[in-house]
Amino acid sequence: MARIPITIKGEVEIISPGGHNVLIAKIISEFAARFTPAGRLLYVGDTEENFAYFNEASLTALGVTVDAHGKMPDVIIHFTEKNWLVLIEAVTSHGQINPKRKTELENIFRNSTLPLVMVTAFLSRKAMAEYLSDISWETDVWVAEEATHLIHFNGQNLLQAYSKYENICESE
Repeated sequence: MARIPITIKGEVEIISPGGHNVLIAKIISEFAARFTPAGRLLYVGDTEENFAYFNEASLTALGVTVDAHGKMPDVIIHFTEKNWLVLIEAVTSHGQINPKRKTELENIFRNSTLPLVMVTAFLSRKAMAEYLSDISWETDVWVAEEATHLIHFNGQNLLQAYSKYENICESE
């Protein structure tokens, strides 16, 4: 089967084929560029190999010690502009950030010097529908087929009016 190319630090890397890694490629090329511009990719999991990309030195510098047997998220990005550590789970058959998984990630990254942002990613709204009732509060959801939007499960902006002209004004 055809391998999937991804670009990391200007270099093309190849990950194994399959729906899960198709979504990981979209996370790197579309989500990261849009929501964590100039962010540093620190980790990418692969379905055939544990680590497709692993910047252990940078994670260690941020207070994160990675256990080779730990349950790492699929993608980790250091969003340098906000100084956040963005943990992303790619869901095609399992792996959403539910309350249990959120607690696991908080434990794995408990020594991080940065605040954590947790995102569950899906290829489509249809794929998301199956898992929606189990998504943890205080996390985000990104759907690749609607790549310009995020769904935020609670937080500081609980109720907010949106103007239909808001996006037009921002793009000018």
